[in-house]
Amino acid sequence: MELSRRELIQLLLGAPALASVLSPGCHPPPRLPAAGQLLGQSLEVGHRLRDGFQPQPDVGSWQDLPVVIVGGGVSGLSAAWRFRQRGFNDFVVLELEPDPGGTVRSGTCSLCKFPWGAHYVPAPLPEHHLLIQLLADMGVVESTADDGTPVIAEQFLCREPEERLFFGGEWIDGLYPATGASPDDLAQLDAFRREVDRWVEWRDSAGRRAFAVPSRLSSDDSQVTHLDQDSVAEWLRRQGWNSPRLHWLVDYSCRDDYGLSAEQTSAWAGLFYFAARQRTAGSGHQPLITWPEGNSPLISHLLQNLGTSVRTGAAVTQIRPVGPPSRSAVPAPAAGARPTRISPAAQNSPAAPDSVEVVWYDTQTREAAGIRARHVIFAAPQFLAPRLIADFTQRTGRQTDLFRYGSWFVANLHLQDRPREGRVPLSWDNVIHDSRSLGYVVATHQTGLDHGPTVLTWYCPLCDEESRDAREKLLQASWADLADVVLTDLERAHPEIRQLTTRLDVFRWGHAMVQPIPGFRTSRQRQAAAVPDGRIHFAHSDLSGIALFEEAFDHGCRAADEVLEAFA
Repeated sequence: MELSRRELIQLLLGAPALASVLSPGCHPPPRLPAAGQLLGQSLEVGHRLRDGFQPQPDVGSWQDLPVVIVGGGVSGLSAAWRFRQRGFNDFVVLELEPDPGGTVRSGTCSLCKFPWGAHYVPAPLPEHHLLIQLLADMGVVESTADDGTPVIAEQFLCREPEERLFFGGEWIDGLYPATGASPDDLAQLDAFRREVDRWVEWRDSAGRRAFAVPSRLSSDDSQVTHLDQDSVAEWLRRQGWNSPRLHWLVDYSCRDDYGLSAEQTSAWAGLFYFAARQRTAGSGHQPLITWPEGNSPLISHLLQNLGTSVRTGAAVTQIRPVGPPSRSAVPAPAAGARPTRISPAAQNSPAAPDSVEVVWYDTQTREAAGIRARHVIFAAPQFLAPRLIADFTQRTGRQTDLFRYGSWFVANLHLQDRPREGRVPLSWDNVIHDSRSLGYVVATHQTGLDHGPTVLTWYCPLCDEESRDAREKLLQASWADLADVVLTDLERAHPEIRQLTTRLDVFRWGHAMVQPIPGFRTSRQRQAAAVPDGRIHFAHSDLSGIALFEEAFDHGCRAADEVLEAFA
């Protein structure tokens, strides 16, 4: 189905953007930038796998390895990092895409680097020990205070001004639409902040926070888990808070972190956004760590010294548990590394198969190969488990239908000069109030280049009720269609944006983020998904129900520890 320009703008940006296009005196849009392209994930191979593509390797193309990591996104690379950290090197990472990193991807031009996906990480709280260690290895953490609080090197903290909002025809400081707010609006905002502070200070009988990062440290007390049953919009209404400005702020936050509207997002996830990254009541969110190219330096560090242990263009087509039960041998640690600790409680199940066969397809040579592994870490989205793991549903009894994933598209606009500004200057994060997009971040902001050419990275989640329909519409749109949507959105705040843009590239993310809809976090389906299937272990941010770097990193490290403890 081909969509008209009007239909596409209304679908992706909403009615206010459409109204601006149809306003009196509005003319057909000027020509698009002369340069640009449409980018995305490896759809051809992915769709072939979806449709049952299962090549079989020749007998001589098999090899034996202790561990295979399926997926080279954040969780898979974090598992590899944790293996190396604990002195274990006998593994391989198989990644379908030509570049590892999953949704953490970046580009570069003669001016600067810029992100194509995730672009910041809040400074971790003291309890996230491994993430603090990773950041310390990178030189991001200079030291730690006596209580474990990391001290972040100043050059990695987001520069001021950090954020602004285009509201009522002008840019204002911050993200709350304060201009013209009534006393009741402000009273409701204050009441909401006090409620967030209450949850920040709340502790259960075991001393756990209601919301913590990583989320497995969060309380499972019924007072907390009950929040998962309704949407955060409904939760706001139950508190008696009906201020459109407060509802917009919460809705924007949900779209920003989860790719869902407030009506679609679990109240647990909505409160997690505000409370989990706040150390104490009234302290505000943790400082943001960022780079011009987004989170790509994190991926580069995870990849250090992995070399040929990471194989890109390697599409895993089947995972088969085979052989009689047996016990694994403990792998010898690398020279100079501390020995692996083996937990008696984490021995292999007596019913576990002897090994796992992994069949993969080289997208360059178009040949299949196989690996017989002692253990596999499945660091891919859960919806792929029944398609890749033989007899997965029959053997485990698990379903994956509750795992829903949202689509996004991201654009990078190369500008020959900055747009004209008013009272509030260009910030790192720039949000348009009456738009379904998330606005844009400025790639040159961290570099100190505050004048002249720049690159704007614009983000838009598709919050449709039916995520599959949204993906189909996104895939049907051409580069010209999507480039016009981006420029239409931005020219309401920057009327000259079309004349300033010399190049505009668009990246489509089909299955970008797991969606924390009401009931998903507390569902048995999600809770069971991280349990090993014999010698197959699971690691991905979707196991938490929230697609954050910290969650993917935590699951990767956990799965690596799980595998090492299983060797006995």
